[in-house]
Parts: sequence; structure tokens; C-alpha cells
Amino acid sequence: MTLPSPSIEYFQLSPMFIVFGIAVVGVLVEAFLPRRLRYGAQVVLALGGLVAAFVAVVAVAKSVPAEGSRAVLGAVAVDRPTLFLQGTIVLVSILAVIFVAERSQRTVSDKQKVFAGLDSFTPQASAVPGSDTEHEAERAGVAQTELFPLLTLSVGGMMVFPASNDLLTMFVALEVLSLPLYLMCGLARHRRLVSQESALKYFLLGAFSSAFFLYGVALLYGATGTLTLGGIRDALAGDSDTGMALVGVALLSVGLLFKVGAVPFHSWIPDVYQGAPTPITGFMAAATKVAAFGALLRVVYVALPPLHHDWRPVLWGIAILTMTVGTITAVNQTNVKRMLAYSSVAHVGFILTGVIADNSAGLSGTLFYLVAYSFSTVGAFAIVGLVRNPDDVEDADLAHWAGLGQRSPIVGVMLSMFLLAFAGIPLTSGFISKFAVFKGAAQGGAVPLVVIGVISSGVAAYFYVRVIVSMFFTEPTDDTPHVMAPGALSKAAIAVCALVTVLLGIFPQPVLDLAERAATFLN
Repeated sequence: MTLPSPSIEYFQLSPMFIVFGIAVVGVLVEAFLPRRLRYGAQVVLALGGLVAAFVAVVAVAKSVPAEGSRAVLGAVAVDRPTLFLQGTIVLVSILAVIFVAERSQRTVSDKQKVFAGLDSFTPQASAVPGSDTEHEAERAGVAQTELFPLLTLSVGGMMVFPASNDLLTMFVALEVLSLPLYLMCGLARHRRLVSQESALKYFLLGAFSSAFFLYGVALLYGATGTLTLGGIRDALAGDSDTGMALVGVALLSVGLLFKVGAVPFHSWIPDVYQGAPTPITGFMAAATKVAAFGALLRVVYVALPPLHHDWRPVLWGIAILTMTVGTITAVNQTNVKRMLAYSSVAHVGFILTGVIADNSAGLSGTLFYLVAYSFSTVGAFAIVGLVRNPDDVEDADLAHWAGLGQRSPIVGVMLSMFLLAFAGIPLTSGFISKFAVFKGAAQGGAVPLVVIGVISSGVAAYFYVRVIVSMFFTEPTDDTPHVMAPGALSKAAIAVCALVTVLLGIFPQPVLDLAERAATFLN
């Protein structure tokens, strides 16, 4: 028996190779470069590598045939949906790197100030929270520059996840994207114990979900004799006994729905979003959802068409639960980060309506929604991270935000714009996103689901408007926090997020057309 020698399509895989390459180089920088040079080198390396990866995505997109192609013995799909999602992930990651790298002037004693990098992160991750070792590291201006290779490694996993054409590759990508996130969630500068608790919760629940995913892979392999998505589809189409396969699909779905944050697998989201450093929260809320929904779309549309009548009712129930639970729970939140966390759960329900549509309109609407939501989410969390109390600690308590918009009008207007987009107000990207997925769902026969989605959107508008009213129509108090002045790159990144949010609401057609062309792998 002779085994086939693997054929590596280097050009088609170049975006992923570039990202993994800069992650490896970043590790070497940490090992060999002097500490004083690491911060600048890591920022330049991460930003330069991600920009190069986006250029590579564009180049591959221009050369790949309309029907797409398969690489590495069919393990990786290089097609329009993959490249659309990879481009979105890379663009969002560029913005995330900028916010992670935010620098500010910090007072560490009555007479000493340092110009600190990685402002939201602990200077010494291995030290006990609040210990003398940690304070000494802060006075010395130490920075955890290991964040950059960790982040780029996670981005690499996110790029492979929606491109996976077999379940084993998908599982490896899931672990590669998840493990760095577990670490980064525990590195907040302030409220370290809460941050470490959130990281541990995320790790334990993530490990359980990965175990379910892997067990589902094993059962699907036992039922079909293959791990490739196309092979699973063909085997299911020719087999009348699908009992084991259905159990495998159910277990597999646990891992995917955990990553997207759908109810009832959402319990980790509010604690992790609140406890993690805010730049990492924004990165997770945007890029991870794009990657996880990309993998879910590929499994549903490529591997499971023969089980269409089995999985669709289940997703109906999950979508309804996700929209209603996320919306109702967000109404009662008094912490802005937790409110945005439950808001993200509700948005998962809206996006699932596009998945349930099971047609080209639903798929293209879902892809557009992921782009629009990602930029608004990164921008919103970037602004939340700038709001500080007198001790220069991030202050996300809504009760303290009274009059914040009056003291810092630009910040208030920017955040209001993102919140109105989340609410789906016309002339914002959120309105076009919801219209696109609801239209696809209606065409797919899911009109009752659309009605529930519209009602949930109306209720959700309440808690978004409540924040705006608190910022602009309530008088400032002594507890009203100040806004840290961001660096030039951060200002530009927030402006890009705001510009995308507005342009996709006024001139959405180019991106809608791009998403529609990317939806061709349905055929």
C-alpha cells in the first residue's frame, strides 16, 4: 500500500502561512530581542504581517476559480466564502492589534510617570495580583508583549476554521484559535482576579465543548466512514439509517454553537466579556464570531443537506431562544460590557436566521451581517476601554456614565452610532444587516422567525437608547468618568469602524454584491 504524497498549494494557502509565520517570528522576537525593543518590533511585525495577509487574500481571490478549489489533499477549501471570511477576520484583527497596542501616560507614584504600552494588560502575568512583584514590574515599565504572537496565532486558527473541509482539520483549527484566547482573557491590568476567573471559566467550558465536538466527529466518522464534509454528505444521502449520524451532528453542533455564543451554550459570554481586557473582548466578540459562523455555515451547507429536515427545526428553537434570552437579559444589565455581551448573544440569534434560511439570500445576508457587526463591535469596545474612573481604571458601570456625552461629545457620538447600528436603526449598517438576513429567512419559509426577530430588535432598542440617554440627557455627577485620550492609530481605527458603520448603512450595495458572489458554494 502506497500513501499519497501531500501536495501543498503554497499560493492558495499563503494568507494562513503569513499569519502563522509572523506568530512564529513573534515568539523568536520574545526570545532573543532585548526587552526595550520588543514592544515596537511586535507591533510593527503584527500589523505588517496582517496587512500582508490581507493583500494575499485579495491576490488569491483574484486567481481562484468561481467554483473554488481544494488544498492539502482536500483538507482546506479555498473558495469565495472562505476568502470573504478570511478577509473580514484579518481586517478586524488589524484594528484589534491597534487597540491592544494602545499606549498612555500613566502615574505609578506621586512623582513618577511612565509612558506605558499595552495599557489594558498586566505588566507581569505570572505575578500574584496586587503583589509587590507586579507593582515593581509596573514601575519598571514592563509590558506583556507576548500578547502579539498569541493574538496572531489565534488569528491563524480563525482563518483555518471556516476554510476546513474535513472535521479533523476543523477541530485542530478550533483548538489553535481557542488556546491563546484562554490565556489573553486572564491578563487584565485591573480587577485581575475577576479576569483570571473569567479565563478559567472560558477554558473549562471551552474544553467541555471541544470534547463534545470531538466525540461528534468520532460518531460521524463511524456513521459515514469519512471525515471530509463532501464525503459525509454523499454517505448520508445514500444511507437510510442516520441515527448515529444525527447524534454525531448534535454533539458537533455543541462545539460550534458554544463558539458563536448561542443559547443555551452562552453562559460563558457575560463573565468572559466583562473580565477579559477590553481590547481582547472586542477581538473575541468580532473575529471569533466570524470564524465560528464560517465553520457552522460550511458544516450546514456542505455536509448536512441530506439531514435538512432534521437540523433546521432544532436551529429554529435555538435561534428563538438566543434572540429572546439575549434581549431580555440585556435589559436588566447595569454594566456596559455585560450589556454588550448579552447584546452579542441576541445578535447571534439574528445571524442564525440567515443560516436557517438555507438559500443564497440567507447565506449572503449572513456574510454581510458578519462584516457589519464586526466593525461596529470592535469600535464599541474600543470606546468602552477609553472610559476611566479617577483612579484610571476602566469604568463600565452604567450608573456612572451620566453626562459622559456632555463631557466628551465626540466619544459619546461615536458610541451612540455603534449602539444605533446594533439596534438596527436606518442609515446604519445594522439596519441593512438585519434586513438582509430577515429577507433571506422569509424567502426560506421562516416568516414566524422573522417576526420574532423584529420584535426582539424593537425590545433591544430600549437598552441601547438607555445608554445614549444617560450620556447626553443626564447631568454629569462627581462619579462621571473621564475619557483617556487615545493614540493616533487608535483614533484612526475608531474612525474607520465608524466610517464603515455609516457607509454600509448608506451605500451597502458593493459589499452586498461581494457577499452575494461569495455565496456561490451553495450550488
